[in-house]
Amino acid sequence: IKWEALVPKGWNPASEFKGLDLSKLNDADPRAMEALDRLKKLWDAAPTDATLDGRKVRIAGFALPLERDAKGATTEYLIVPYYGACIHSPPPPANQIIHARSAKGLADVRMMVPVWTYGTLGVQRSDTTWGTAGYRLKVDKVVPYEEPPPKQEAGRDGRRR
Repeated sequence: IKWEALVPKGWNPASEFKGLDLSKLNDADPRAMEALDRLKKLWDAAPTDATLDGRKVRIAGFALPLERDAKGATTEYLIVPYYGACIHSPPPPANQIIHARSAKGLADVRMMVPVWTYGTLGVQRSDTTWGTAGYRLKVDKVVPYEEPPPKQEAGRDGRRR
């Protein structure tokens, strides 16, 4: 599944900020602080797609472990779509954060390392120290991220090249 599929059709958080020219505001401007607060509330309440509930998926993303045991393994981590998400403020919208849970400790899940995570997706909101997740994933398997091989094109004779 791609990250775009987690965003319900028609949801446009930018529509809440029409008419506000952020380029004319500095960070200390009270209007900028108000806009940031509005954005965080809007993103924390971002809608999810209920049709994805119970679906088996594979998704690529960056991991943020939520805890570690004495051996350095984690059973809970967030999956986010881009490097640095949740570490910087504001975190992504809730429909772009997945709270992953594994029955067994995972030693290879490290901070901001890209992984493929396989499992069953659930539509369930959870608040974490790094942001609000709109989805939950029951982890079956985690593997290091590798770019998918390029699609091969068929030549005139119909064979793949």
